[in-house]
Amino acid sequence: METVVAVAISLLLIRMEAHIDAVTRRPNSARPFALPNILTYCRIVAVPLVVACLYWQDLLQGGIWLRWVALSIFVAAAITDILDGYVARSWGQQSTFGRMLDPIADKLLVASCLLMLAADGTIRGWSLWAAIVILCREILVSGLREYLAELRVSVPVTRLAKWKTTLQLIAIGFLLAGEAGDMIVPVVTPMGLTLLWLSALLTLYTGWDYFQAGVKHLIAE
Repeated sequence: METVVAVAISLLLIRMEAHIDAVTRRPNSARPFALPNILTYCRIVAVPLVVACLYWQDLLQGGIWLRWVALSIFVAAAITDILDGYVARSWGQQSTFGRMLDPIADKLLVASCLLMLAADGTIRGWSLWAAIVILCREILVSGLREYLAELRVSVPVTRLAKWKTTLQLIAIGFLLAGEAGDMIVPVVTPMGLTLLWLSALLTLYTGWDYFQAGVKHLIAE
């Protein structure tokens, strides 16, 4: 099952690379050093740091304290997800480049954490299917975004999709605490798995908008 998750993440990364190429070829699409984009870069940098903490804690038999370090970095990264959009709107620094980069940073953070949590056994058994649903939806949406971008069709991010991302981040936060959190409150991991399933269901629902938009334009062709 972990192999399936790894393959899903690989496909997701390939789709995101193609989407970056499609968007960055457009003129006037980038303001790379605007503050909102810098915050997004910080979220991307957080990805290998969280992965390193989990790898050290589980595979290299590091201390349980590394779970708290990983969670702290993850929470900081999640906060940048809130701040970059707020700053972009408040300071008038919204750009095509930022709109492209923000969901990619979210997907990288979510996908890498899900893979590591599956590898260390925090997500296991039937709960792996929730992770697979999330990853497969992101692959589908990335492909549809690429296709619709070629047609110059924009599908705006809905409020429900933002709540989906928030729920995913909260679920992963609980799971990152994992056994370290269970030592304090024994329900931390079960709560994380429950929230993961809820976010998977919401992920399927929000993915329907992109699927409908893609099918509509595919039929029109």
